[in-house]
Amino acid sequence: MGDMFRSEQMVLAQLFIQPEAAYFAISELGESGSVQFRDLNENVNVFQRKFVNEVRRCDEMERKLRYIEAEVKKDNVTIPDVHELPKAPNPREIIDLEAHLEKTEGDIKELSESAVNLKSNYLELTELKHVLEKTQAFFNEQDEANGLDSAHKALITEDTHNVSIRGRLGFVAGVINRERVPGFERMLWRISRGNVFLRQVEIDKPLEDPATGNEIYKTVFVAFFQGEQLKTRIKKVCAGFHASLYACPSSLQERNEMLKGVCTRLEDLNLVLNQTQDHRQRVLVSVAKELQNWSVMVSKMKAIYHTLNFFNMDVTKKCLIGECWVSSKDIPVVQKGLSDGSSACGSSIPSFLNVINTSEDPPTFNRTNKFTRGFQNLIDSYGVASYREANPALYTIITFPFLFAVMFGDMGHAMIMAFFGGYLVIAEKKFMGKKGSSEIFNIFFAGRYIILLMGLFSLYTGFVYNDIFSKSMNIFQSSWYINMTKAHALEIDQIDLNPSFDYAGTPYFMGVDPAWQLAKNKIIFLNSFKMKLSIIFGVIHMIFGVCVSVVNFVHFRKYSSIILEFLPQILLLCFLFLWMVVMMFMKWIMYSPVTDKMGGDVKFGSSCAPSVLIFFIDMMLFKTPEYVEGCNRYMFDGQELVQYVLVFGSLACIPVLLLGRPLFIKCTRKNKPHVRSNGDVNQGMELGEYPESQQNASSAHHEEEEEPMSEIFIHQAIHTIEYVLSTISHTASYLRLWALSLAHAQLSEVLWNMLFSMGLKVEGYVGAITTWALFAAWAAFTIAILVVMEGLSAFLHTLRLHW
Repeated sequence: MGDMFRSEQMVLAQLFIQPEAAYFAISELGESGSVQFRDLNENVNVFQRKFVNEVRRCDEMERKLRYIEAEVKKDNVTIPDVHELPKAPNPREIIDLEAHLEKTEGDIKELSESAVNLKSNYLELTELKHVLEKTQAFFNEQDEANGLDSAHKALITEDTHNVSIRGRLGFVAGVINRERVPGFERMLWRISRGNVFLRQVEIDKPLEDPATGNEIYKTVFVAFFQGEQLKTRIKKVCAGFHASLYACPSSLQERNEMLKGVCTRLEDLNLVLNQTQDHRQRVLVSVAKELQNWSVMVSKMKAIYHTLNFFNMDVTKKCLIGECWVSSKDIPVVQKGLSDGSSACGSSIPSFLNVINTSEDPPTFNRTNKFTRGFQNLIDSYGVASYREANPALYTIITFPFLFAVMFGDMGHAMIMAFFGGYLVIAEKKFMGKKGSSEIFNIFFAGRYIILLMGLFSLYTGFVYNDIFSKSMNIFQSSWYINMTKAHALEIDQIDLNPSFDYAGTPYFMGVDPAWQLAKNKIIFLNSFKMKLSIIFGVIHMIFGVCVSVVNFVHFRKYSSIILEFLPQILLLCFLFLWMVVMMFMKWIMYSPVTDKMGGDVKFGSSCAPSVLIFFIDMMLFKTPEYVEGCNRYMFDGQELVQYVLVFGSLACIPVLLLGRPLFIKCTRKNKPHVRSNGDVNQGMELGEYPESQQNASSAHHEEEEEPMSEIFIHQAIHTIEYVLSTISHTASYLRLWALSLAHAQLSEVLWNMLFSMGLKVEGYVGAITTWALFAAWAAFTIAILVVMEGLSAFLHTLRLHW
């Protein structure tokens, strides 16, 4: 946990790598993930860098992989997940991989083009078949309109010359998209002035588009006309509406012969299409097995060449020089990676690392594992801490699930959440090997340890609240008794619990007494209880957050900030809000309804118990509490004097916060002459002897001296106003702990009473069936609303409190 407490110490290292070993060395460093390279060619155009051609080759291979993956997904071929990520390929293997990808892309393109051509022919033949079948009825109607009987029709059919004599009307037959039919019909009417007779019939089954594979609905049409000029116009309109025209014979015998030929060709073409699809399927299945490996290898290869573009070439062009930030603990890992890279290519000249001194601010690096990564991401989502500052994620591991549990205190819902988080943790290897396509599931899986801890902590708070699916457990025997007859108790559903008469005097062993579940005044009791708890937890959380700043002040040796910033801040919090918490505990200890029952001092009974909030408001307004006959104005003698001291003490902290630091900087500037430095006194020292935090502190101090005093006063005034106001707003903001906890409990109770309990009231077989159906509905609403939606709401509010 030492690494988690504070960001790790970083150093700036210079790498000297031989060109032939550069690829292998960067590959090893990339696998370790322990360095962050700096771009030494910022002023160089991207297209003028040394390895730009290799990056382009990788881009071209990625384009081919995207095309192959799209074709694989188009045919619904499953892409197996990679369990072990492959390493970057050797430079010798790159040529083979590139040739293999090119051959695979060419084969798939050839298969696709062949399939498109075959499907186009199949579509044309299918349309022609529909034209021959559907237009038969149109020609029959025409013959009937001409008044010819069947004998005449048979005779005319045998003689094509007679057909042309009797027809006198030409026709054009084809297929058009169904949505274009209305416009097509209007256009034919306009160009012919109503002299075109259009007949149409829809094709029942949709046809497949050869290019996209989408379903398209089409309509068969026949346009009868007279004259060659009108025929030319009609063909132009058909071309404009992308209608497919087919030559349809005039005689019945020719149409039947053509239809038989079309059906035979369709059967043959369908067989060829099936064979082509099977061959394509086999090719894509074999490609899909290696697709993920190829993608990973090309991505790593591209990242290596992209990183090598950050390097500079020395004057002799025999060595690549690069700079990187690396943790001081990972220097042996980097050195081993460089040596492994040199040995992999057989280079006799070793690559080496040199640590250089710098006054730049290093990047913040917090080392995480699979458990702490989720909590670190929550903190970094608000803002990354400065270099070597205390890391709040360490404390968030406990405070985050605890504050969530205060709002989500239900053992039943907590068990569901804990089981879900535990399942994700147990099966993490299976899920990590899969390439998740659902972004929502990936978010849940990334926070699996957070979900597990939130569920476990909620189990504890649910036990304290004695709440499990809105019901209570009587484990330690209730301390309340009903001061009435059994018959009277059975007549009423709920009773008012009065501690003066119905309380035995010994508290429930742990948590909330189950008798409150049946009490009318349960809401009044839980409101007061949970509201005070939220204020107590909020004040403790804020005080702890302010105390963490002392760790940073001590580490950066800003001892003046402890006196001028931390001390006024913590005193302001303690004098006002911690005193309010103390008054809550005093009220709980000093005042009791048992005192009234046992004949004790009435001044310390429940009737004289003061309101802590009214006390706090009167204290801030310098107002004396109202006198109640038989009761004391204050909880103890001298409380008024103590409150005056606390208020004036808190007011005295504000000028210290406002003027302390700027005046201290002004005095130190007058006493310390400005001397131009030619170098750092720590140059040449060992790394561990003088940490870089001192160098950063000194550089920050020089930056402070350059800042005008007017800006320092303005910044400090803004900081002071923000802190004073935030102490009030943040304390009120912690009341969301009470509000969401109460809302969650009430919603759970309403869902039980208004839904599930209705089935329990019905007896017999009908009651069993009703209970089973209502239980299914209740379980669905419980998981969807109370666990998922309420859990997400409580999570966001907890995140807000930590931010």
